[in-house]
Amino acid sequence: MNNNTLRTVEEQLRYDRARKKVKSIKGFYMHFTAYLVVNIILLLMHWEDMKPGEEFFTFQAFSTAIFWGIGVLFHALGTFSSNILLGNNWEERKIKEMMERNQGNRTKWE
Repeated sequence: MNNNTLRTVEEQLRYDRARKKVKSIKGFYMHFTAYLVVNIILLLMHWEDMKPGEEFFTFQAFSTAIFWGIGVLFHALGTFSSNILLGNNWEERKIKEMMERNQGNRTKWE
């Protein structure tokens, strides 16, 4: 393998990682948008159905937003701060480790 081929492979790997990250970010934004739209609709429906003297700020009115919000928070943490648990470049290091370990065992992969 010459340097140009190696560089091309490395560039392709970087491109694939960047594409995967962008897809993950897009998925989070779609999730967050759905969260906002649905919860605004639910709160407007609650507002419209209120009887005179009824409290707007009740747990029942905001329970969906609270629990779904916890899910959105975990999604955000997984998308934007994946380095918290696994460290920087964990995926790349693990791929290199597996490739080195299986370098002599080509029959398993072919």
